[in-house]
Amino acid sequence: MYRLTCPFFGLTPETVSQARMNLFSEIHEILFHGQGGYDYNTVYNMPLWLRKFTFSKLQDYYTKQNEQMKAASKKGGSTTLMDSSGNTNKAEALKASPGKVQYK
Repeated sequence: MYRLTCPFFGLTPETVSQARMNLFSEIHEILFHGQGGYDYNTVYNMPLWLRKFTFSKLQDYYTKQNEQMKAASKKGGSTTLMDSSGNTNKAEALKASPGKVQYK
């Protein structure tokens, strides 16, 4: 049990647990989406303002990237060479690399 779980201060085991989950979720997101740019100890020991700033910048970057990908797919700029079951779309594969792919 935590020493700071006294309800007098407004901390209950549930709020402490939720705060810890939020902390570790934020650290995980920075580590995962930082693509190797951060290690656990660095992020864990970051000042709170810097960790929140880093998290928001990564979130903004991936949100913009996701919007760009959605816009490109709506324009029809990308084609899918495989369907969800793993079967190849032969016509699209031939268009993507004419003369290089042979299907029997």
